[in-house]
Amino acid sequence: MLYTKATIITVNGNRDIIEDGAILVQSDKLAAIGKTKELTSLYPHESVTELEGRIIIPGLINTHMHTAQTLLRGTADDLELVSWLCERIWPLQGNFTTEDGYAAARLSIVEMLKSGTTTFLESMFADRYGFDGLCRAVEESGIRGCLGKIVMDVGTYASDPKWAMHPGLVENRGMSLVGVVKMHEKWDGKADGRIRVWFGARTPGGVSEGLYKEMTTISREKNIPITMHCAEAPADRTFFASHSHTPMSYCESVNLLSPQTVLVHMVHLDDSDIAKLAETGTHVVHCPSSNTKLASGICKVPELLAAGVNVTLGTDGAPCNNTCDMLQEQRLAGILHKVSTMNPTSVPAETVMELATINGARALGLADSIGSLEVGKKADFVVLDMRAPHLQPWHNPVSAVVYSATGRDVELVLVDGKEVVRDGKLLTMDEEAVWKEAARRSKEVVARAGLTKQVGAKWPVK
Repeated sequence: MLYTKATIITVNGNRDIIEDGAILVQSDKLAAIGKTKELTSLYPHESVTELEGRIIIPGLINTHMHTAQTLLRGTADDLELVSWLCERIWPLQGNFTTEDGYAAARLSIVEMLKSGTTTFLESMFADRYGFDGLCRAVEESGIRGCLGKIVMDVGTYASDPKWAMHPGLVENRGMSLVGVVKMHEKWDGKADGRIRVWFGARTPGGVSEGLYKEMTTISREKNIPITMHCAEAPADRTFFASHSHTPMSYCESVNLLSPQTVLVHMVHLDDSDIAKLAETGTHVVHCPSSNTKLASGICKVPELLAAGVNVTLGTDGAPCNNTCDMLQEQRLAGILHKVSTMNPTSVPAETVMELATINGARALGLADSIGSLEVGKKADFVVLDMRAPHLQPWHNPVSAVVYSATGRDVELVLVDGKEVVRDGKLLTMDEEAVWKEAARRSKEVVARAGLTKQVGAKWPVK
């Protein structure tokens, strides 16, 4: 298939932008990229999709996602992190069935694909949600998924007994760590290579030091990457201080820092932490919507980037965002640091797009195959229809995408050379059936947890 007459933002080594550009897809690869006139002349017999008035970008890479939590959208609004977890999210998740986990994963993937995410990193899927179901949802949908299965052996937040997890979520070494290894043997590389299985460790205080060290040893032996929440809230900083550590000196002490580790949030860092991240090649995920909504703080993205740390972008879960739309996440990432630094040149649109594409690919160890539009890479890309009042006029296509576009402007999505969204409609799943099933199951979960009144409207409903 030949896609022609579009503006192409390649994010290649030169950061080329091609006007009146064309892309040739053969099998699962990008076979040619160039001017429309050139490619239509070279490949006159290819089927053509004309995309005049559109912008093509690399597939967006969401490096922090909780697929199970999409079933809980809107159930924990206007709470700070610890109350959000202990009073709402954990009790609700502790009442999940495997069928609920599958329905939540499908809903998450529908939303991500329709809004331009082609690859995501699941943070820590609990055993009770049914990891097999998550993998099936990835397989059926056509998305690319790096899937973190939870690792834990402490059932509290920041080792504080008053912040206890719901009993239905507590796992031990055998269920969590050993379970990841089993799922890695079963699923890693499946779905034509679109599934990768990761360790999804709980935040420090939720995993014993011995289990961390065992996990990092297995990670290196079996080449299983690690993702973990870290330094997200003030309570985390208190935990590290109680152990006479900064966040990164603690992580270093349990062998977590490495190019195979992706640390999420990273709000409460010292200069020494930033230096250690740069030195070890450890990756960082910025989640601006979650961190602002939960009032956790603001990640020091300008400082991290200046130090040479690879920073990526994630939406986090639906109850703290409340969408899985990476285009909206890009906009907030682009404006938040301008006011936090009082510098309008801080984190410009071009940098934001790198966070959401090639930087994400680097963090996942997939930069040789995704993250930019280059010949030989996987045909993962997104087409945005710019022919709309809220997107016109535009002059700099990168700024137009970062500051003006949302997921509702996505017209076409390819993953692995296959169209999964066309004309804004998902082709691989019945999206209406998916959201209806998820809505029904969400109400059932809330009722089982006894939280129907707490999550309902605060104003009188008549």
